[in-house]
Amino acid sequence: MFDTLTDRLQGIFDRMRRRGRLGEKEVDEALREVRLALLEADVNFRVVRDFLARVRARAIGVEVLQSLNPAQQVIKIVHEELIATLGEPGRVDLGGPPPHVIMLVGLQGSGKTTTAAKLALQLRKSGQRPLMVAADVRRPAAIQQLQTLGNQLEIPVYAESGGSPPAICANAVRHAREAAQSVVLLDTAGRLHIDDELMDELAQIKQRISPAEVLLVVDAMTGQDAVRVAEEFHKRVELTGLILTKVDGDARGGAALSIRSVTGVPIKYLGIGEKLDALEPYHPDRLASRILGMGDVLSLIEKAQANIDQERAAELEKKMRTATFDLEDFLGQLRQIKQMGPIGQLMEMIPGLGSMTKKLPAEALSDRQLGRVEAIISSMTPYERHNPHIIDGSRRRRIARGSGTTPADINQLLNQFRQMQKLMKQFSSGRAPRNLMGMFR
Repeated sequence: MFDTLTDRLQGIFDRMRRRGRLGEKEVDEALREVRLALLEADVNFRVVRDFLARVRARAIGVEVLQSLNPAQQVIKIVHEELIATLGEPGRVDLGGPPPHVIMLVGLQGSGKTTTAAKLALQLRKSGQRPLMVAADVRRPAAIQQLQTLGNQLEIPVYAESGGSPPAICANAVRHAREAAQSVVLLDTAGRLHIDDELMDELAQIKQRISPAEVLLVVDAMTGQDAVRVAEEFHKRVELTGLILTKVDGDARGGAALSIRSVTGVPIKYLGIGEKLDALEPYHPDRLASRILGMGDVLSLIEKAQANIDQERAAELEKKMRTATFDLEDFLGQLRQIKQMGPIGQLMEMIPGLGSMTKKLPAEALSDRQLGRVEAIISSMTPYERHNPHIIDGSRRRRIARGSGTTPADINQLLNQFRQMQKLMKQFSSGRAPRNLMGMFR
C-alpha cells in the first residue's frame, strides 16, 4: 500500500536525521523533496501546497529548530498534518428507525457489487441484519453476481426480473421492513458521471427512497481521476461518504491523500483486497502511519482478535512454555494467520518491518510459500505431525508426492521446525541463546 510514496518519504526523513541540527534552509530543502514526492504520487497540487504551507509554518518554529532532535520533530509535524489532510473518520449513519438505506453509486468496474457484499458482511458482524438489493438491471449477470455473493455469505438478496431501478428499490425497502431487515444496501448500475440519463436515474432513486447514506465506490488506483469523479457525483447526487477500493494495489496514494480534502466528503471504508472480509473502516491516523512507514499496530491487533481463537492461543502459549509445541499446533496457527490477510500486508503493520520486507526475496513473503508449508504438513499423518522425528526417507518421499514438493523441501521445513523447538526449550529453561539469528542461518 503506497509503497512508492512511503519509500520516498522514508528516504527524505533518513537524510534529515543524519544532518543533526536543522536550519530554515535544511527544512526548506527537505520540504521541496516532500513536495516532489507528493506530486509524483499524483496528489492534487492544491492539497500539496496547503499541506506543505502548514508543515513549514510549524517546522521553522523555535521549538523545532532548537530542539535536541529537530528531524524527529519535523516528522511528528508531518504526521499530524497528514492526519489533518486525510480528514476525520467517517462512520455509516445507522440512526433512526430501521431499515437504514445505504445507496452505493459509482463508475462501471469500480467494484460496487463486491463492495456491497463486503459492506453487508461488515454490518452483519456488528449485529445488523442486511439485505442486498440488485438494482443494476443493465449490466449482464449483475443480478446473478450479487445473488452468488449473497449465497456465499448467507445474506439475503432482493431482485426482480423486470421493472425500473427506482421501483425495484422502493419495493425492496418495503420488503425489508416486512422481513425485519435492519439495513438495505442498494447496488445500483455503474454509470459515467457525464451520462445525464443515468445520473437522473440515481436522483430519482434518491428522491423516492431518501437513503440515509449515498456512498461513492471509487477505484483508488485511478489517482486524480478518482477525485474528479467524486466531485461530479457529489454535485449530482450529494454524496454522504466514499469507499476507496483497490487501496492495497495503489503504490502512489494520490486519491487517498486528495479526495477528502478536495471534495469535503468523508472517506468511510477502504477496500484492501479481493476477499469478502477485506474491507476496513477508515482511520486517518492509522493510514498516515502506514504512509510514513510507522506501521499500524492497532489494525493488526484488531485482525488478530477477529481471527485468532483466544482459548486456543492460551493453550499454545502453555505448550510453547513447556516445549511441547508440534507440527499440528503449527498448522493451526498458520491457518489462523492466513485468515488475517496477505502476509506482506501484516508485515507492513509492524513498525520497522515494512522497510525490511523490501530487502527480503519476494518468495519469503509470498502467500504461495505459506501454502506450500500448509500442503506439506497436511500431507503428513496426525502421528507424524505430533512426532516429526519419525519422518524418515520413505515418509519424506510420500509427503513430497502428496504435497507437490520435493524431499529437500520437507527436510528444510523439518530442520527449521527443530531449530524453533530448540529455541523454545532454551527460553522455557531461562537460557536464551547467545546468537539468536545464528540459529536461522
